[in-house]
Amino acid sequence: MTKRNDGRKADQLRPITIERNYIEGADGSVLICCGKTKVIVTAIIDDGVPSHKKGSGEGWLTAEYNMLPASSNERIKRERFKVSGRTYEIQRLIGRTLRMAVDLKLLGEKTIYVDADVIQADGGTRTASVTGAYVAVRDALGKLVTKGQLKRNPIKENIAAISVGIINNEPLLDINYLEDSTAEVDMNIVMTKSGKLIEVQGTAENEPFSRDTLDNLINLAQKGLEEIFVIQG
Repeated sequence: MTKRNDGRKADQLRPITIERNYIEGADGSVLICCGKTKVIVTAIIDDGVPSHKKGSGEGWLTAEYNMLPASSNERIKRERFKVSGRTYEIQRLIGRTLRMAVDLKLLGEKTIYVDADVIQADGGTRTASVTGAYVAVRDALGKLVTKGQLKRNPIKENIAAISVGIINNEPLLDINYLEDSTAEVDMNIVMTKSGKLIEVQGTAENEPFSRDTLDNLINLAQKGLEEIFVIQG
């Protein structure tokens, strides 16, 4: 059995906390901590939609993701004018997965802006961003219901994300940065509370992996996600 650098069992999550209403000026906000990874996620809802949605009667959700300069051991340069390929891919992931959680027809022609800012990174920043963003968006929409601007909350069901990997031929749940850097297989999984898959991002680093390995990793991820859904509330 692989000895993990933080002493966890193979199927054990890092400690996860979600502090709601973290930013006063946002409609919804959280500070999500997954072990040493910490992300501030805000959700702001404005009237109006992008041009491709105008006249549709449906809303939209879009996301931005950033790692702050001191979030890593080496200073990360701010992406002021053009985001990197990695940043672009992650913010698209956050946006498209969160759109699965919201009934955009019930939202009407409003846009939800999600911002995920990583203040400390130790692996799993994209999965923490998705998990925290769901709570921020749900809270933001809940405020519109309270104000009478929506008849009911357009949230369909919880979604959350987690990383899994293979290290020394052993499946591990919620891998941190050191584990990720040596993983034979690295995978991020986004799932609904009812157990339906939204996204599976998996890569073999050295050798191809089997279908059985894929199934085992998805099952391991689902175990962890069921715990996370409880934390989300």
